[in-house]
Amino acid sequence: MKQQSTTRQPFQSKHGAEAVEEVLGAERSFGTPLPDGDTCWEALGMRDPRLDGLFFVGVSSTGIYCRAVCSAKRPKRENCTFFKTAAEAEAAGFRPCLKCRPELAPGVPLAPDTDRAVRRAAQLIREGSGARGIADIAAELGLSERQMRRLFARAFGVTPTEYRTTCRLLLAKSLLTDTELPITRVAYACGFSSVRRFNDAFSERYRMPPSRFRVKAASGISQTGAGPIVLHVGYRPPFRFDLLLDFLRMRAIDGVEAVREDSYARTVRLDASSPRIGLDASSFDGEARAATGGTAASYPRIGWIGVEDESEKSRLSVTVSPELFDDLPLVLARVRRLFDTDCLPSSIEAGLDDFYGRVPGSRRIAGVRLPCCFDGFEMAVRAILGQQITVKAAGTLAGRVAHEFGHPVDTPYEGLDIAFPPPVAFCAPDAANRLGELGVIGQRARAICALAEAVCSGEVGLYPGADLETDAAALKAIPGIGDWTVQYLLMRAYGHPDAFPAADLGVRDAFPGLKPREIAALSENWRPWRSYAVMSLWSSHATSAFGSQGGKAASGKATGASLRSGFGKEVGTRSQSGSAKGIESAP
Repeated sequence: MKQQSTTRQPFQSKHGAEAVEEVLGAERSFGTPLPDGDTCWEALGMRDPRLDGLFFVGVSSTGIYCRAVCSAKRPKRENCTFFKTAAEAEAAGFRPCLKCRPELAPGVPLAPDTDRAVRRAAQLIREGSGARGIADIAAELGLSERQMRRLFARAFGVTPTEYRTTCRLLLAKSLLTDTELPITRVAYACGFSSVRRFNDAFSERYRMPPSRFRVKAASGISQTGAGPIVLHVGYRPPFRFDLLLDFLRMRAIDGVEAVREDSYARTVRLDASSPRIGLDASSFDGEARAATGGTAASYPRIGWIGVEDESEKSRLSVTVSPELFDDLPLVLARVRRLFDTDCLPSSIEAGLDDFYGRVPGSRRIAGVRLPCCFDGFEMAVRAILGQQITVKAAGTLAGRVAHEFGHPVDTPYEGLDIAFPPPVAFCAPDAANRLGELGVIGQRARAICALAEAVCSGEVGLYPGADLETDAAALKAIPGIGDWTVQYLLMRAYGHPDAFPAADLGVRDAFPGLKPREIAALSENWRPWRSYAVMSLWSSHATSAFGSQGGKAASGKATGASLRSGFGKEVGTRSQSGSAKGIESAP
């Protein structure tokens, strides 16, 4: 779309509102194709933020494709072609709009019935910008290249190679627009093995050289890329960033996470299990090796990130330290998961209509999100440590564990000084004894070590896209991990939208007089969004108990008890041996 010199009012049509609802309805019915082009064109004129990322419009008169919320003048109907994804638009020959920046559009959750191998393949491509070959990814997932191409085209409308190219180039466009990283650094960070290949791909797809997108970075980042950079991640409003911060603040690990009034920061450790595993520095040309200090295969990478909300632009700003530049796709993907930026609020509202009709109006929170996690193992250890103690005490204890087993980090944030250890650190023969010396009781120390061994062996994944049924069974088999903890891990480590701890105290309080099995039966009407129902209950409890800044009060015996009772526990669970586990308190 051509940029306009004056501000225009949103296009009004007597059919616009109906068209918007039709597009939203199609998205709620997973796997349903986009409505016809006329409907999408009417919806386009409304610039409804709920449509952002649900479709893109290619304009034949300009060769550009835009988001559904682009503020430029709506093009003529005969010039418009509509696509479900940016990858489809680019495969059709359109290049991204410089005004609405499609690379910032929020993603769309895949349909629950999408082949699990395809979901995992897409995740690996997004998180590594395809640093590994398509053939290698297919082989890892037990597929032939032909099988993966066929399944991928069915789910995304493009081949895996086209999808990978779009992921790489949109990230490159963001880096070129928002930072002053050298072109060579950008090329490597986006998964290209040489500047020449990057230039060729960029020029062929976007019909202009990368330097065209280069702008002066407002933060004054040096040309050598010596300082941190700021990138952006879009979301669909409403978005309760304040409730996300409250949730994370109460569960912050001392030294690893820091939650201020309006921002979140944490240390980051990326080990060889990142999507770039198997790469060697020799795979990159001399320029790339020089730009990255010859560390193309150097792990672990340890740095830090900071996240703030830019609500007026419906996006998060993500500050990334230089140590993590070579894994930007992975870092940004984990930020998206942590803050659930790809959430579809309108679909959740519709899917939980029966739930909201059964609970008080205060339980209905527009814009509630499901906070996943940045690192599944770290979150799982924090969950185990949080059993039967206050939320505040669990954060302190987890901090001791991090400082004993982790790696020091220099950050600009006070008190943020340690990276959480990887699973292998807890596989040492003396790990359980060392945990005991820190104040971790024996059963939980053994559970942490058993979990670490299961993760290292591949028995448990603790990441979105893993086999939920298999992993849930493996987690339950670990002594010290009960049904409540498994459901909690499904919510936060796996990002599963339909986990439901029916025995949770906060859930039971919302349905007095009903037994957990009766609540579970009732919840069948809320599929596949039951995790969001639980988050509504937990978030509304925190808000009513402590006000908008409730998480900050997480100190002292009385407050700790209130937090513990309000954020979930199950009573009377038993291990396989039949011995009572007592109460599992929400971590």
